[in-house]
Amino acid sequence: MRILITGITGFVGSHLAEYIIQLNEKHDIYGLCRWRSSRENLANIYKKIMLFNADICDLGSLIHELKTIKPDIIFHLAAQSYVVASFNVPFQTLWTNVIGTANLLEALRILKLNPRIHICSSSEVYGQVREEDVPIKEDCPLRPASPYGVSKVGEDMVALQYWLSYRMKTIRTRMFTHTGPRRGDVFALSYFANQIAAAELGLKEPCISVGNLKSVRTICDVRDAVKAYWLLIQHGVPGECYNIGGSHTMTIQKALDILLSFARVKCNVVVDEKLLRPSDVTLQIPCIEKFKEITGWEPEILPQQTLEDLLNYWREQLKLFPWKAAVVVR
Repeated sequence: MRILITGITGFVGSHLAEYIIQLNEKHDIYGLCRWRSSRENLANIYKKIMLFNADICDLGSLIHELKTIKPDIIFHLAAQSYVVASFNVPFQTLWTNVIGTANLLEALRILKLNPRIHICSSSEVYGQVREEDVPIKEDCPLRPASPYGVSKVGEDMVALQYWLSYRMKTIRTRMFTHTGPRRGDVFALSYFANQIAAAELGLKEPCISVGNLKSVRTICDVRDAVKAYWLLIQHGVPGECYNIGGSHTMTIQKALDILLSFARVKCNVVVDEKLLRPSDVTLQIPCIEKFKEITGWEPEILPQQTLEDLLNYWREQLKLFPWKAAVVVR
């Protein structure tokens, strides 16, 4: 099978490519990435994949590369995925996630290609739900609370429209909180882990800056998430959407406490107002029964293991690259 991953250089994309290679099923794996994208996450598999330079915001480049690749399966993971940043760059977020997805689907339509396509939406489409809506099902009303959430609603609906209008085999996921090694330090749990590792190495004071710690989440390991995506592309029904998420519920405070329990130095915790969002999503507990019913998937890795692996990732990164110690963008 010819498998294309957009956003292959990113957090989830690189893990997904590794997982497919480890299946040893002799698939051809192609990745779309921008010329300026770091290849660091692909260090272990660089010689086992084929990379093509294209930008999902550039329809012409997509047509040019897709004409060559002719994929049987597409995992569309490329996105502007930072919720906090979306408040500062709402236009870029909407353009990348909505127009970028439309470009990809339109390029396939123009070329008369019809692969199975995983469209990676987000739990952020649900926004701030009511307690009676928990656990959140796929038919829960969409109330996005950030420009990023709005952009993912748009991406989600564009994918549905191309199925309804052109019978393009789009299958949507709404992934809830997921983390693990390689997670960018702009995301809360990875940001905390980076700061702890930096404090251990003497790169900063043992003081952890945090935002809202009261939000409730389920935590899924990225390595479980990519297994779910692989099962989705085999068993998912085109036109449908599926919630995917972890099975262990906790507050962000609890997750931070777990990270701090692994710390080799005592750290203080300080709330930084710069890390508080204009509007926040504080209750995200998914119902994943629809997805489990068609795939049998269950998350296997416990949050404690995920968080320890995340911290160890940053310990190794900061030993090699101390300039990666996280700072708050003002």
